[in-house]
Amino acid sequence: MNSKKILVAMSGGVDSSVAATLLAESGQQVVGVMMRLWSDPSTENLCCTPDSLAIARDICRRIGIPFQAIDAAAPFRASVVQYFIDSHRQGQTPNPCVTCNRVFRWDILLALASEMGATHIASGHYARLARDAGGEVRLLRGVDPLKDQSYVLHGLTQAHLSKAIFPLGAYTKAEIREMARQNDLPVAERPDSQDLCFVGQVGYRDFLVRHAPEVIHPGPIANPQGEILGQHQGLAFYTIGQRKGLGIAADQPYYVLAKDLIHNTLVIGTRRELGRRELSAGNLNWISGQPPTEPFQASVKIRYKSKDIPAHIMPIGGHSVQVQFEQPLRDITPGQAAVFYQGDTCLGGGTILPVTDQA
Repeated sequence: MNSKKILVAMSGGVDSSVAATLLAESGQQVVGVMMRLWSDPSTENLCCTPDSLAIARDICRRIGIPFQAIDAAAPFRASVVQYFIDSHRQGQTPNPCVTCNRVFRWDILLALASEMGATHIASGHYARLARDAGGEVRLLRGVDPLKDQSYVLHGLTQAHLSKAIFPLGAYTKAEIREMARQNDLPVAERPDSQDLCFVGQVGYRDFLVRHAPEVIHPGPIANPQGEILGQHQGLAFYTIGQRKGLGIAADQPYYVLAKDLIHNTLVIGTRRELGRRELSAGNLNWISGQPPTEPFQASVKIRYKSKDIPAHIMPIGGHSVQVQFEQPLRDITPGQAAVFYQGDTCLGGGTILPVTDQA
């Protein structure tokens, strides 16, 4: 491999630490970079705590590469956090990690790489790349099905992927931790973060109350027939498929079926009533750069941890698609991403639209 100057996005976790180590050991010119991100003033962003910053700096010292921290709090607040808040105001349930990768992180890294004279960007994501003879870069699932992160990377473009390197995509998480042990990296056993980074210790609901108090708008809870069964605390605090926290006593479990913003009503029903066979998605990104013009078959993931399900995808006017599944899915949730696959190849994806916005 010819020597390249590679910017590695560091987090202080085991994945990015091993990614940087692998690249440094292969003889590349590696620079570790960590972004300082915005968080609620009463807490710390879990992606860049002082402890994480110190660990990332120490890892870079251990493997003999330079380290740099950059302030990206303002653009992160304006793009990722604001999108999260606005989506909840609209009754949707967004995935901030998807938004972060699509509209923030990789654009920041590309600009920084250009300033530093780096030719490539690497991260600790579990995904793979394949470069076709014609120059197109395909995004592939990571080999570890429990850690594959192609779902959150589906918003990347050819401009991003042509400069991307994912050193961990061919390994399992267990193998990466073992590599960390073999290299005496102090992060070998460090647990993965599971929470929204900018919410931190504040908590999801308290964060919304602080930054979008208008979402505290109580209203009726009703069944599909319109019978009032109780009162909700604000539609933003509920998501499709939710069972717990409804406060309804009944002889069978109730689930959230829909959120009626016009009437500020939370619609609930039985498990039998939960689920749909179709959705519409907008805000699409096709990784090839070529939007499909004809219907096609693919498998679709509607949540990061969900299995992908066979479906028929029909393009609508170049700006959205309608997806028809072979079986009903319980958790089709506006604001989440629908991501399309053919085999191991991620084709791209978009945002699931509310039923009232669907074509």
